[in-house]
Amino acid sequence: MSIGNSPEDDRPSIGRVLQQARIAAGLTVEEVSSSTRVRIPIVHAIEEDDFSRCGGDVYARGHIRTLARAVSIDPEPLVSQYDAEHGGRPAPTPAAPMFEAERIRSDPRRPNWTAAMVAAIVAVVGFVGFTFFKGGDGGGGTSTQVAEGSTPNTTSPKPKPTKTTDPKPVPSDSAIAAAPRDKVTVKLSASQGKSWISAKDHNGRQLFDGLLLQGQSKTFQDKERIDLVLGDAGSIELFVNGKKVEDKFQPGQVERLSYTKGDPEVG
Repeated sequence: MSIGNSPEDDRPSIGRVLQQARIAAGLTVEEVSSSTRVRIPIVHAIEEDDFSRCGGDVYARGHIRTLARAVSIDPEPLVSQYDAEHGGRPAPTPAAPMFEAERIRSDPRRPNWTAAMVAAIVAVVGFVGFTFFKGGDGGGGTSTQVAEGSTPNTTSPKPKPTKTTDPKPVPSDSAIAAAPRDKVTVKLSASQGKSWISAKDHNGRQLFDGLLLQGQSKTFQDKERIDLVLGDAGSIELFVNGKKVEDKFQPGQVERLSYTKGDPEVG
């Protein structure tokens, strides 16, 4: 759903305000997405006043606040403008029915403590009598048999654990091990934490744009060049053309990198 200026209101739209503030702050959409964890398509949609991709009014308000703080403007006027253009916030649930329900639940009669005490005394007397009867019946032989009978249950052989085998290497690992000389091969592994990454080929075609979770890996190939943007370069291990790149990136550091055929070479 697209939001524009109404005839009664000459204020700029929410998306226009966020876009101008981002440009004034010297930030790209990719950088805003990396710092806020709001996906790039959603950032583009909001700047075009399309909130249909947010997943509802609650998420739309949250994204507006997040993006506004990222570009250093006050989010509250924008949220108020969104509420005015979308029918306002939903009315809070009245508290009276809740208190009424609590009052109704407290009305039942008090429990009959006398009957409960009598039942407890009967149970104790029955237990003492049963214990006395069992202790005097046949000496200690019966108790010995019970103990021996329960032994197989407690000492029965446990099932042997299934032997786990090492997972087979995924195709991306094989691609790194035998990187072709006529192509550039880049592998990214999120070994230290999660990171947003973007990868494009030499024609600018998007190969991947999203979040790489800790423990996950991605491999990309192109005949000439791979361009990367790493939202948190300190969390990523790089392998280029079968060789690990030893650059020490800092946690939270945004890096723009390019790699070509042959030895790893940062563009």
